[in-house]
Amino acid sequence: MTKELRERLTITLKKSVVSMLDQIIDGQKIRNRSHAVEFALTEFLAKEKLKVLILAGGNTVKIVNQREELPKAMVPILGAPLLEHTLKKLRDMHFTEVVISTGKAGDKIQKYFGKGERIGLNISYIKQEGLLSGTAQPLLQTKNLFENTFLLMYGDVLSEINLNDIIEFHQNQRGAIATMALTAVEHVSQWGVAKLVGSKISSFEEKPKKPSTFSHLVNAGIYVLEPAIFGFISKNAERLESDVLPRLAEENKLAGYAFDAKWVDASSL
Repeated sequence: MTKELRERLTITLKKSVVSMLDQIIDGQKIRNRSHAVEFALTEFLAKEKLKVLILAGGNTVKIVNQREELPKAMVPILGAPLLEHTLKKLRDMHFTEVVISTGKAGDKIQKYFGKGERIGLNISYIKQEGLLSGTAQPLLQTKNLFENTFLLMYGDVLSEINLNDIIEFHQNQRGAIATMALTAVEHVSQWGVAKLVGSKISSFEEKPKKPSTFSHLVNAGIYVLEPAIFGFISKNAERLESDVLPRLAEENKLAGYAFDAKWVDASSL
């Protein structure tokens, strides 16, 4: 990846704005005022165009004191469905276009969120065909919806990750078709565990009983993907985690973004 050229600009800002810029300068990630201005503009503008795909199919769950089963994405957390927290986070970080892939009981998701006006997003839906299971085929089903880099999130995951950071990280990874968000856990057997070498994932094992690595970094269910990912999903692939991601790791095309922030997987509750 060639280094992007920069152009010198002269700007005049209010003292209050300069003060806010100074507050984000840490000497490492944000080195000076010029870098702070670039970072702030990138946060607001560059990521706004990325589309987001949320996989919200899978098995439903029975909530205590409720008759009907709900998609995992609709499990109530802090007084609202898990998915609502995710969508509001996307809105607050200036994402606008969201596609939700729904499965069993998906009508409950669509009825609750509609087209997204209440939250401030443009939401569209794609119903998983037939008896699709896993994560591979629902993703492949959206092939014609994404012509550029896009964000993929699992609907049963809630996190305080800075999504703009992982996107910027991905854009700086030479040859990466996918960047996987990684979080640290004590016991890795419930999730996919990644061996991280530098910024690339050298191997990935889905729910290993006896991991071949001492790594405690696991798949957080959040990715930045290039459209080329669709070429790695065969018609027989069931799960990204076992049928696609290990191959990407072997070919040095899977980057890993480790983050330190709250993360909740509803499937483990």
